[in-house]
Amino acid sequence: MANIEKRGDNSYRFTVTAGKDANGKYIRKRMTYTVTEKFTPKKLEEHLRHEYLKFKEDVLSETYIKPEKMTFATFVEEWKKNFADKELSETTYINRMTVLKSHILPVISHVRMDQFKPLLLADLLNGLTRKDGKEGDLSVASKVEVYKTLSSVFKYAVKWKVIMVNPMDSVNKPSDRQAPQSDELNVYEPNEIKALFAAAENEPIYWQVFLTLALTAGLRRGELLGLEWGKVDKVNKCIDVSTTIVKGKTGALIKQPKTRKSNRLITLPDSTMDELDRFRKHWVKEKLRMGSGWIENEKEWLFCNENGTHFYPDTPSTWWKRFTERAELRYIRLHDLRHTFATLQIARGVHAKVIAERLGHSKISTTMDVYGHLLRSADQDAASTLEGIGPVRNKQVE
Repeated sequence: MANIEKRGDNSYRFTVTAGKDANGKYIRKRMTYTVTEKFTPKKLEEHLRHEYLKFKEDVLSETYIKPEKMTFATFVEEWKKNFADKELSETTYINRMTVLKSHILPVISHVRMDQFKPLLLADLLNGLTRKDGKEGDLSVASKVEVYKTLSSVFKYAVKWKVIMVNPMDSVNKPSDRQAPQSDELNVYEPNEIKALFAAAENEPIYWQVFLTLALTAGLRRGELLGLEWGKVDKVNKCIDVSTTIVKGKTGALIKQPKTRKSNRLITLPDSTMDELDRFRKHWVKEKLRMGSGWIENEKEWLFCNENGTHFYPDTPSTWWKRFTERAELRYIRLHDLRHTFATLQIARGVHAKVIAERLGHSKISTTMDVYGHLLRSADQDAASTLEGIGPVRNKQVE
């Protein structure tokens, strides 16, 4: 087997000739293959032949990437070009690129692909810190996103024969099944909600309604942006959540909610329906005022620019940060208004299944993972109110 050379006790070098270059010289591709199992001489020969033919097929089909001196950053570009750009959904692509830029490339971009060990990657995950200027570790959910990104990159490194063993196989996934402690849910207290709406009186009406729906329906940012007037049911006092607007690779992306459960009808309180009715009248007046400047003729977005086009996904978050600073309110993330909605529901004794359905969780276990400690506390409080109910029996002294 001239194309299979023994290099060490369990190491072999494969050589494939892939035509000639412009100067007439043969182009040869090589790779080192390590045998990790025990074989009889005959079985070993068959095994090596099989692996060699797989390597040859990759080379001749031009899917083989030369591993020598390839850094992580260089391979990531190959991963993006040959996988991420073609296969990932818009939302997942944005998440993966953000994670790479913020948490992974600044740390390991220079490391050669053949030098990665599980301990190095485990240390990376354990050492992740926040990038928003605040102290503390990254949340478990964010660490899981880093883990998923690394797993995808190294999976394709193995698939494309850049490395033989996936170092992520020996790295534990950050636990995303632990219920957060109460101090990890950054929510507004009732008095802060009151101050929030008082301050919002000085803001445009669309932001007032945006906040109202965030706190009475628990909608995600993209779901709020995807609301249309045709999906507001005044008779049954509900809204149809069936569209979301999120960031894509090249701009905003209008899509269906990510799961079947996310596509839902949400009943609203009378006070919220009154706010929507007031907003609708204002919205119609603004459309008439704009005349030919109103360019959106297919959709009637609740939250839109002066010309009727929907807000860009980052617009609410930018406004929210500036608004809380102007109003001197304690800053929490815009998404934390959704958590605030859930904690208010729990405090009022609403069942976990109902909360899960209103939040659009695909499984009630998701709701329990996030809010389980609050639900258990509420259950204990409910039990204490039953103290004394039941037959009264005299305690007998022995």
